Amino acid sequence: MKLDILAIGAHPDDVELGCGATLAKEIAHGKKVGILDLTRGELGTRGTPEIRAKEAAAAAAILGVKVRENIAIADGFFQHTPENLIKIIEVIRSYTPDIVLCNAITDRHIDHGKGSKLASDACFLSGLEKIQTTVNGDVQQKWRPKYVYHYIQWKNIEPDVVVDVSGFIAKKQEAVFAYSSQFYDPNSKEDQTPISSANFKDSIHYRARDLGRLIGTEYAEGFTVERYPAVDSLFDLI
Repeated sequence: MKLDILAIGAHPDDVELGCGATLAKEIAHGKKVGILDLTRGELGTRGTPEIRAKEAAAAAAILGVKVRENIAIADGFFQHTPENLIKIIEVIRSYTPDIVLCNAITDRHIDHGKGSKLASDACFLSGLEKIQTTVNGDVQQKWRPKYVYHYIQWKNIEPDVVVDVSGFIAKKQEAVFAYSSQFYDPNSKEDQTPISSANFKDSIHYRARDLGRLIGTEYAEGFTVERYPAVDSLFDLI
């Protein structure tokens, strides 16, 4: 299956939080979207990997993604190794996405920056002929996504590209809160985390609304770029 967009996250819920509304909008417009989770989120304070897997499946169904995979590298301890790069390259070559969305280049959680670099480098290496990969006995062809964009997470990073997601913020929130073990629950007896507060729950709405304010729309999501998107004419940006 060829995908238009592959969204990669270090943990289940990173993609929903970082670019869930953008994905929902593109899916509504007929684009084929997939999600790749690098870890099972097994070091998360709340819930369990098994609970997280069920929540991830529910969130994927809400968004309407075509496929969701998890390569189950070590949460918190994964490194930039050839083995981990190859695992991601295999997924990229399997789905040949035109666009890859991945973690913020730097963030509060150490896995986000590491995941960002790992995914970005895998996108480049996936285009090299002499890196050979085989899946289910079939030799894969090289493939390099046309663009790599990094979504914004905890830190208020200044975006290079801002996407109008008006009309899709509710779908994003529904997908995010499918992870009921992770986010605000006043009845929960588990330890509090930075993302389990009421403020963080509300931030999904007010941060998107603030980005929307800056571009004259109701809601928006922002991304940083590694390579500038090119247009033939300034009028292509209208």
